Amino acid sequence: MSVYLYRFGKLAYRRKWVVLPIWLIVLVGLGALASVVSQPMEDDFSMPDLPSERATEIMDEHFPGMSAQFNFDAVTGTYVIGAPEGEKLTDPENKQAVNTLIRELNGLDIIDHSTPLANPVTAAAKMGCLAPERGGQEFTALCSGAPLNVLADERPDTVALLDVPFTIEKWEDITQADRDVAYGVADAARDAGLQIELSGSIAMQQEAPGGTAEMIGMGVAFLVMIIAFGAIIASFVLIITAIVGLGAATAVIMIGTSAIEIPSFTTFLASMIGIALSIDYALFIVSRYKHELHVAPTPEEAAGRAVGTAGTAVVFAGMTVIIALSGLSVVGIEFLTFMGLGGALAAAFAVLVALTLMPALLGAFGRFLFKPKIPGVAKHDPDDDRYVTNGQRFARFIAKAPALTLAAGVIVLGLLAIPALNLSLGLPGDESAPEDSTLRQAYELRTEGFGEGSNGVLMVAVDLTDTPQGQREEALDELRSELESYDTMDYVVGPRPSEDGDGALFQAVPLYGPNNQDTKPCRRRA
Repeated sequence: MSVYLYRFGKLAYRRKWVVLPIWLIVLVGLGALASVVSQPMEDDFSMPDLPSERATEIMDEHFPGMSAQFNFDAVTGTYVIGAPEGEKLTDPENKQAVNTLIRELNGLDIIDHSTPLANPVTAAAKMGCLAPERGGQEFTALCSGAPLNVLADERPDTVALLDVPFTIEKWEDITQADRDVAYGVADAARDAGLQIELSGSIAMQQEAPGGTAEMIGMGVAFLVMIIAFGAIIASFVLIITAIVGLGAATAVIMIGTSAIEIPSFTTFLASMIGIALSIDYALFIVSRYKHELHVAPTPEEAAGRAVGTAGTAVVFAGMTVIIALSGLSVVGIEFLTFMGLGGALAAAFAVLVALTLMPALLGAFGRFLFKPKIPGVAKHDPDDDRYVTNGQRFARFIAKAPALTLAAGVIVLGLLAIPALNLSLGLPGDESAPEDSTLRQAYELRTEGFGEGSNGVLMVAVDLTDTPQGQREEALDELRSELESYDTMDYVVGPRPSEDGDGALFQAVPLYGPNNQDTKPCRRRA
């Protein structure tokens, strides 16, 4: 393989004005095709064989349409309503302000009006939850699902929830105008003194990849290369390869959306892999080329030797990455498969760019590649035997005391790994939103009125198909008692029977939020 790479390196160097236009045509062609045929990306976090997957199946079977609200792209919205300080929502003027909100919502075309919206205070009253005496298990069981915080020990009747259905089909279809309207519709009620915040996907901002992180990464790499080579043009050439490799890989991914559904986060991993490997593999070639310039008879020969030697390492390193990332598909989780294949595609283009585009760029820039020299940076060439660089000094020090260096490295890595002992993984929730956002304020207001766990209610789906009719009520009572017995469970709402009588739903509200580690036992045991 080295011989073929050597020959191609010389050919690409010599025929640079053929290779470079070919790459330009390929890149522009892929970009143009992607802009014409690409379709919106579809996000789906479904995983096989999870308890939540089985719960979804039960809901689809016995509660048709209910599981749609848990889809990744579902459009949901809940208005969290707070009374002014020292007042209650049951006060006539505040109740009227909530009616004003509902009247304004009924005038929006983005709201699904097939089910009339009800004032939470009125709904709680119809449930019999505004009685003066609110103690006892019977009252708790009756009113635990009330949309008003009637069970709160402190400041009851001050926070309410209003779930609103929207006509927008997918989260990707939400526009900024829709968000502004959904939030601004409550301005009249806010002027009346109420605090009204909006939670749900309708309030989430869409942050499409803007390229900022990629540009920062390339900028940092550019500075590092300047320090390494002491020359601007050589560093800039590496950035060119990164742009071409990443651009081609991204275009191919976008073209793929015309045939299959590809998650949007596929491009995130592809960007990281594409930038890192395109620069890294091209660096292999350039570093070797710089060395060969001192010993090869001509620059063309130096380019051939660089591609023939360092290029071999690039091929094997790239194949290792491609195989490893493609191996994510073995897990059987769709979004991991696409992430792995997207990264593998970016790695493949990184290899291709380093072996074909780089030698052509070496020929194009010629003797100007390592100029102009930056004063004070990379002052001495490591290949010049007349000087000893700091890198060489460091390498010699390690060679003199390998055991000591190894021990120091292990200790340093161990210290850096200490935070991983308490590492908790999870997806960011509303509690991690900016403090001034309505999502974060809705989370805090809901926590104040209904407890932190109300922000992550557990839906417990029950399939009663195999349970005899006469034993179903007893089985549901036992399950409810079991759920309520958990140390980290606040309260349980339900059961809600299905119309066919073969299913039931509980809403289990933990004491803590969805990302709190104390909530994990509830999820596991439920």
